[in-house]
Amino acid sequence: MQNESVTTSNKRVAVMDLGTNTFHLLIAEGDNTDGFKELVHIHEGVKLGEGGINKGIIQPVAFERGIATMQHFQSYIQAHEVHEVKAIATSAIRNAANGQDFIVQVKEKAGIQIELINGEQEAAYIYNGIKASGCLTNENALVMDIGGGSVEFIIGNKDEVLWKQSFEIGAARLIDKFHQTDPIPVQSIKELTRYLDGKLIDLFQAALQHKPSILIGSSGAFESFAEVIELEKGRSFDLKQTKVYEFDTDDLLNLIERLAKSTHHKRVATKGIIPVRVDMIVVASLITIYIMQKLGLTDVTMSTYSLKEGVLADMLS
Repeated sequence: MQNESVTTSNKRVAVMDLGTNTFHLLIAEGDNTDGFKELVHIHEGVKLGEGGINKGIIQPVAFERGIATMQHFQSYIQAHEVHEVKAIATSAIRNAANGQDFIVQVKEKAGIQIELINGEQEAAYIYNGIKASGCLTNENALVMDIGGGSVEFIIGNKDEVLWKQSFEIGAARLIDKFHQTDPIPVQSIKELTRYLDGKLIDLFQAALQHKPSILIGSSGAFESFAEVIELEKGRSFDLKQTKVYEFDTDDLLNLIERLAKSTHHKRVATKGIIPVRVDMIVVASLITIYIMQKLGLTDVTMSTYSLKEGVLADMLS
């Protein structure tokens, strides 16, 4: 892979999505007309928001994990002789009192300049990623991206975004508020539901106006839902070979119900749930069923493309 000349059809780029729970690195080459070839795709469970997400601070241990991961990513970027690098930071770094300090230290210690984006930009990139996966149609869809710090909702179709908004109700925040006992108590689920009722009024108004007919889950927990369902049916499932997956509604509802009642030990033993999602998948399940019921959405699709693929499409265009 060394010393390949840069041509318009062979641009090599690296995208990092620095989330509250997970840091992702995607190195790819190609152009936007022919798509891209993935060279490296790794994710590290950094848990940057651990112990501090609702206090608005990155705790020292998490801070160091983040720096070490960025140094690790930089070694891949150098080894693959990348032409252009983009590191995107979202909710946890955006809202932390020491977020700017983290950005400065990453530049000093890993040589990577982090770009801080707001919730609106985050939602726009997610839409572009979902669009690139090919799962949008003429019908209006509600895209939901459940992050650790925030959840992005986008209503749109293959031609345009009709409405988008980011809400600071990510899985790490909800765990901190509602999921301190395992399995999560029924009372906590009721409190979580009331909390979402109050937080998502703008979404309900937008849904009344634009009437989405399908829910598209953007990567994250939805990948785990799909993988668990397929593995339990005895089928092989390769996320790297999957862009889009359509859920059987009964399968999804059955799994969500089981996850809501599950213990930490049970989730750890469940094939298809990666370690960083073992705890966040409970609140992610509860948000998912909440949205399905609240908006009457029974058609649910998962796209493995998300923010980083949206940024990638932008860089290669």
